[in-house]
Amino acid sequence: MIIFPAIDLRDGKCVRLYQGKFEESEVVGEEPLKVAMSFKECGAEYIHMVDLDGALNGELKNLKVISEVVKNVGVPVELGGGIRDMKTIDMLIQAGVSRVILGTAALKNPEFVMEAVKKYGEKVAVGIDAKNEKVAVSGWLDVSDVDYIDFAKEMEKIGVKTIIFTDISKDGTLQGPNLEQLGKIQSSVSCNIIASGGIKDINDLKTINNMGIYGTITGKAIYSGNINLKEAIELCK
Repeated sequence: MIIFPAIDLRDGKCVRLYQGKFEESEVVGEEPLKVAMSFKECGAEYIHMVDLDGALNGELKNLKVISEVVKNVGVPVELGGGIRDMKTIDMLIQAGVSRVILGTAALKNPEFVMEAVKKYGEKVAVGIDAKNEKVAVSGWLDVSDVDYIDFAKEMEKIGVKTIIFTDISKDGTLQGPNLEQLGKIQSSVSCNIIASGGIKDINDLKTINNMGIYGTITGKAIYSGNINLKEAIELCK
């Protein structure tokens, strides 16, 4: 299993949200570049980045910081938040981002996902953020009436190979992931599933690893010292 240490960006700084609430964001890291370098030193094979301002506003806001990390760290980066058109995808792939994550755009415009997958294949992933099993969009502010499993199956049909699944109620809480929903999505589609939200300690990672999940994103547990990233990466290899 791949461990994806997370860098969530707001106004150019590393922050963490609590249950997706923007008013409850706290600055947790120094410069994003320094944080990314520390992840590399711990052996990270991949870094997960989110432009929170982009997720909220529908267009990338932290491109300068993202480009700095991509250029200087030398570890593949996947990025989500505010990616709503092909022009943005083209720009990010050209800037060296290894995988782009579509969220709001995927729900509102499946044809766009189809076009992106046709052009970039496995470099396109879809983020499914769920609240009470319903898909949430626009920086998690709007909850749709679409069931997260139905949506995952639709994305699989389109040709999406990687899905990042987050239970919003768990995100940033350090209360453990939603294993039931995670297991359900893992058994419902053949896509690579990346678990996200609520990871509190190394035992959570062991449990998810034993479920045969492709990857896990962890942010707050690293920043708070609950998880030693180097140890976690070694354990899950």
